[in-house]
Amino acid sequence: MIALLPSTPPAAPPLLLIALGPLGQLSKLELFAALTMLAVLLLGCWAIFDLSFKLMALQQARLLGEPTSTAPAPTRRPSLTHKLRQLYDRLTDAVPVRAETAIVLDHEYDGVRELDNNLPPWWKGLFVVTVAFAPVYLYVNQFAYFSQSSAEAYEAEMTLAEAKVKAYLATQENAVDESNVELLVEATALGQGQALFTAKCAPCHGKAAEGGIGPNLTDDYWIHGGDIKDVFRTIKHGVPEKGMIPWKNELRPRAMQELASYILSLQGTNPPNGKEPEGERYPAANSK
Repeated sequence: MIALLPSTPPAAPPLLLIALGPLGQLSKLELFAALTMLAVLLLGCWAIFDLSFKLMALQQARLLGEPTSTAPAPTRRPSLTHKLRQLYDRLTDAVPVRAETAIVLDHEYDGVRELDNNLPPWWKGLFVVTVAFAPVYLYVNQFAYFSQSSAEAYEAEMTLAEAKVKAYLATQENAVDESNVELLVEATALGQGQALFTAKCAPCHGKAAEGGIGPNLTDDYWIHGGDIKDVFRTIKHGVPEKGMIPWKNELRPRAMQELASYILSLQGTNPPNGKEPEGERYPAANSK
């Protein structure tokens, strides 16, 4: 059997990937692009909040009748807050609220006048970076031999997902009971069921299921029901009063499902020396 999953457990992901959550599933380029967009979004929100506070300060100054310009403050050693403010001003290229009369445009609409502000330098810088990054991302993601394209990454992820699904279903094979069992038609499953029938059932029902001590299993007549759930239940719990032991203590649920499916696959085979029908006719024996 070809192993679909590695036999050794995968290495633990770095703490950074764990901290990033869903972003940790992205490639390095995709992660860089996502973080760049997040930075742009945060800076944009910051600019909106800053503009809101400036407008509030301007409105307050107008209501209080304060002058639009002030005398320069006395010279003093700049504090950390002042330095941060200077850095912020350089990044935003913002005009102080009290000096905005110098950049007010002539036209107005409904009492609202437009300011001739410049685009923030941080925004223009990020725009240039993203434009310069775009061809690099395109080359690495679509043309570079050392990187997967989107289609290749999708195929790899689908293959891995399929392997994980098969591994999961393998652990669920024995979660079958008479309430959810379904008829199997795969050749491998029926082959397993045939081997079980020969070893466990043939002594009483005959090698071809023609009947013996037990009833004929190839006709349309059934004593305890003839669909997959009924046959599975009969195999699982047995018929102790007629000498058929319950197989639930010896066979796994998957094995009983394979055995029941094989028995139903024998319908209509009409082996020689078939035993007379017993029970009630159940023509839909092969239904799920």
